[in-house]
Amino acid sequence: MCRRMDSRLRGNDGEIGVVLELNKQSDWVARSLRSVWHPCTQMQHHAQLDNPVPLIPVKSGKGAWLYDHEGRRYLDAISSWWVNLFGHANPRINAALKEQLDTLEHAMLAGFTHEPVIELSEKLSALTGHVLGHSFYASDGASAVEIALKMSFHSWRNNGKSGKQEFVCLKGSYHGETIGALAVTDVALFKDAYGPLLRASQTVMSPDARKANAAEGETAEDMARKAAADVERLFIERADKIAAIIIEPLVQCATGMAMHDPLYLKLVRELCNRHSVHLILDEIAVGCGRTGTFFACEQADVWPDFLCLSKGISGGYLPLSLVMTRNEIYEAFYSSDVTRGFLHSHSYTGNPLACRAALATLQIFEEDDVLAANRIKAARLTAALQPLAQHKQVRNFRQRGMIWAFDAIDATPDFSRRFFATAVEHELLMRPIGSTVYMMPPYILNDEEIDGLAANTLAVFDKVMAG
Repeated sequence: MCRRMDSRLRGNDGEIGVVLELNKQSDWVARSLRSVWHPCTQMQHHAQLDNPVPLIPVKSGKGAWLYDHEGRRYLDAISSWWVNLFGHANPRINAALKEQLDTLEHAMLAGFTHEPVIELSEKLSALTGHVLGHSFYASDGASAVEIALKMSFHSWRNNGKSGKQEFVCLKGSYHGETIGALAVTDVALFKDAYGPLLRASQTVMSPDARKANAAEGETAEDMARKAAADVERLFIERADKIAAIIIEPLVQCATGMAMHDPLYLKLVRELCNRHSVHLILDEIAVGCGRTGTFFACEQADVWPDFLCLSKGISGGYLPLSLVMTRNEIYEAFYSSDVTRGFLHSHSYTGNPLACRAALATLQIFEEDDVLAANRIKAARLTAALQPLAQHKQVRNFRQRGMIWAFDAIDATPDFSRRFFATAVEHELLMRPIGSTVYMMPPYILNDEEIDGLAANTLAVFDKVMAG
């Protein structure tokens, strides 16, 4: 994208200084920089005079590809922030939404109900063997985490244990950026500025398999046991004060795709049972088949007390999140006393369009035997990525289901920004986390796209590391 200085653009708050040519595509960029505050972004990086981070104005999407206004395409290798499972403009999800549009676009879920939310709740419960029999809906992942935290505390209070007010999270954990969710997040970049607003939480060690000392023969299972022992230590000291522990099962995504052995979940589930602490599993990013099973926790053969879903549940189409929970949690609120009820609400709770997109997504999983197909795709992409896995500047190449990651050795502080900009030049949408490069592509890649993703990622990595 051209960035020659032809004018100084001004927004409502003054000069934003961006280099642009006056063509159709850069006009979209200029308008966005004047009026849109983009998420998770230092906006000055898009407008700096030297090496600005590109801002891509997307016009359309089809399959695994996004297209800009000049016809350039970008393989969506991170599923547009981990949400898109079956490609952009998927004809089956499109058809389901078009049909729903002619029936019911939205109705409040307080005092009313509707077919899409009922069917979705029933189907999700069935996927857990009806262990998690009740679903409470919101719109985004952080809101789902807020719901789970509030439900946990409130259910203990309703059961006469109002002293259980603390929450436990893992080192390096990320669970969202609303105030409650941020309190159980341990990523300084997101959390530190808002420290004075946050309720304190307890932090335990991560079971991150990268921390295993290979020289001493430590394995991922050994790390799981060590981390579980740290949980046990805390529970012995404070279980009477702890409401719940929250975990991203199998992969801690925002801390750099830190992967751990399923044994950790099994051990923590046992500890929660023994010490009367709720287990919240945040499957917002890792659910919906992303780790190889529909729910990540299935690989440990455990079910939590609360399970949070969002992102892929609607196929990447519409904002939707939910918390699934057990009957005993539901019963703790079931009373003639209004104050014992869970009075949390969102205006668009259980939106029929979003629920219909989720139902279409679940139907694709069933009809196409997606989990089995993904195992074949994953094996092919893992094989194609071997030149990167064995690269002298790469360490900790890892894979779980449809997630791949590796860490760059001696990466510069601006590595992630330079990688993103270079990837765009190679028809890739990729957004490293610090020095960790990861891939979370849609589940629809064909063989040519898989090979191209692997080859272009290697080319981008070599160019960035040489730079």
